[in-house]
Amino acid sequence: MPDYKQQAAQEAIKFIQPGSAIGLGAGSTMTHLINAIRSIPNLTQSLTVASSSFATRQTLLREGFNVKESGWLARLDYYFDGCDQFDWRLTALKSGGGVHAAEKVLAAMANQFILVGDAAKRVDKLTNTYPLVVEVIPEALAYVSARLKEYFNPIRSELRLSDKKDGAVITERGNFLIDNWFENFPEPGILNDRVTSLAGVLEHSLFFNMAHKAITAGPDGIVVYTKP
Repeated sequence: MPDYKQQAAQEAIKFIQPGSAIGLGAGSTMTHLINAIRSIPNLTQSLTVASSSFATRQTLLREGFNVKESGWLARLDYYFDGCDQFDWRLTALKSGGGVHAAEKVLAAMANQFILVGDAAKRVDKLTNTYPLVVEVIPEALAYVSARLKEYFNPIRSELRLSDKKDGAVITERGNFLIDNWFENFPEPGILNDRVTSLAGVLEHSLFFNMAHKAITAGPDGIVVYTKP
């Protein structure tokens, strides 16, 4: 069976020029992109790379990339990342890793934020298949949960629990993650504005009006979507 993520990564590498500063997200598609970069002579050593993912950063260091912390970089040429879903406006939902604050910083730094993945990621309208994940400071946990239920009822909000230890998942910044499941996914612009405005919310997993392009691969070949 074809590896569509690998095919999408091979298309994404066409954007990368020697000497570029790039950002990479998490997941198997980014591993394919790293391998594609390494296959081009002298490209690896010429790049400056930042990542929002601990696992990706470890791979980059192991493969000899020039890895920088994002806090020391003001701009990136490109930021590449996968997603769970994206719609016709390239609004994306990224609900797995819980590092949305770091991901959005890199996306905002980039001249071009490019989503990369298989064709199944593209939907006409975001669905309730994946939750909206909200990172919230501990002091605001009950308050934010209550406001979300008030704004978007019916909704199921669950504190994300760890499967490696007893208790909640704690982010790198000492915060909690709330997974929110909607009966019908809200209009993204309204959802973004209301959640972002809540006191105590650091970030959430909806990437509204941020991506510039999306590259997908599937049975019908490679498709490159551009922001309307």
